[in-house]
Amino acid sequence: MKVGLTGNMGSGKSTVASIFRILQISIYQADIEAKKMYLTDDVLKQAITLTGDQILDNNGNLNRQTLAEIAFSNPTILHALNQLIHPLVREDFIKWALQHNHDAYIIHEAAIIFESGFLSEYDKVIYVSCPESIALERIEKRDHLPRELILKRMQYQLPDNEKESLSDFIILNDGNTLLIPQVLSIHQKLLEGSA
Repeated sequence: MKVGLTGNMGSGKSTVASIFRILQISIYQADIEAKKMYLTDDVLKQAITLTGDQILDNNGNLNRQTLAEIAFSNPTILHALNQLIHPLVREDFIKWALQHNHDAYIIHEAAIIFESGFLSEYDKVIYVSCPESIALERIEKRDHLPRELILKRMQYQLPDNEKESLSDFIILNDGNTLLIPQVLSIHQKLLEGSA
């Protein structure tokens, strides 16, 4: 069974993923794999064609912050970069999933499952929900980014209520509600569903 795990920026989906990992569930982290793909010559060349060589630092290496600034300030470039990366991530995930086909279920953790057209790949989807004010605080602390830049990035995400309506399970990560009991409950349901 393929399970999508997603949540808007700062929702804490990586924290939720780490709990599933403790339960011995195999997790494919799409965002981490996508970052690795930008380091390949072919993808980097295509990214430079789309954005210019200002995304390279003085040593000729990718400057992720500059790439993000360019992408999130230009919807056309962001769309083109997504069109470049998403098919590669999908292909990589399919290969990875085949290596784990004896698992009861596997998790594909990604920020933009709904936005990238990945929804049809999953048997179930878990959405990590979080109030925007809390998400903003978390991102400010974690990434040390200015609030206006975070809000600019957030505008490319579907709203919480829309994602919740498309999901099979919702985990509330508001800083007050305990995460582990929510994860254990979903884990049990997934195990029963895969039997």
